[in-house]
Amino acid sequence: MGKKRVGVLLSGCGVFDGSEIHEATLALYFLDKAGAEIICIAPDKDQRDVVNHISGETSVEKRNVITEASRIARGKIQDVRSVKVGELDALVIPGGFGAAKNLCSFAVDGAACKVDENVADLLRELHNGKKPIGALCIAPAVLAGVFGKTCAPEITIGSDAQTVAAMEAMGARHKTAAFDEIVVDSENRIVTTPCYMVAQSIREVGAGIEKLVTKIIEMI
Repeated sequence: MGKKRVGVLLSGCGVFDGSEIHEATLALYFLDKAGAEIICIAPDKDQRDVVNHISGETSVEKRNVITEASRIARGKIQDVRSVKVGELDALVIPGGFGAAKNLCSFAVDGAACKVDENVADLLRELHNGKKPIGALCIAPAVLAGVFGKTCAPEITIGSDAQTVAAMEAMGARHKTAAFDEIVVDSENRIVTTPCYMVAQSIREVGAGIEKLVTKIIEMI
């Protein structure tokens, strides 16, 4: 059997308006260490906003999600619309506000969030094909938005009460987890870990991501 093909769904580049770079990089590292073939993907669309990561202020400029995500992917990235489910054995979604702004609208709409149609289509196809999906940090909000009302996935976003309430309002079943723990929904083949929702350092983030990647590879 050849290499296991794992997609990494990115949402830009930078914690406040795109993919959380530590989480994305660690996911790529542990997937590569496990011998997986990595396929970076992202939606080709404008970011919801652009944030100055020093001041925290929102800029008036426009940036494209896949163009920014290509910085993390070192230029090798595919539009989510062009990815066929048969090309992937599993998918991992790093966190960062981009997951809650660009992959879905959770950052603005909370429990009433809408998921990008192309992202939702790919996730449904993966789920229907019983292919494992991993989500880090706030990215489980995307899964709750797609699957909450249909299959009530068990997920974690850590322990923040307001975010937990929103996840449950969307139909997900939440389980509190520490930075070095994963929550495995075997029936729905979903694995989640809270990362910077509770972690205080890149080392702590890595502990959870390594376990998640190990479990995802095992489930393929």
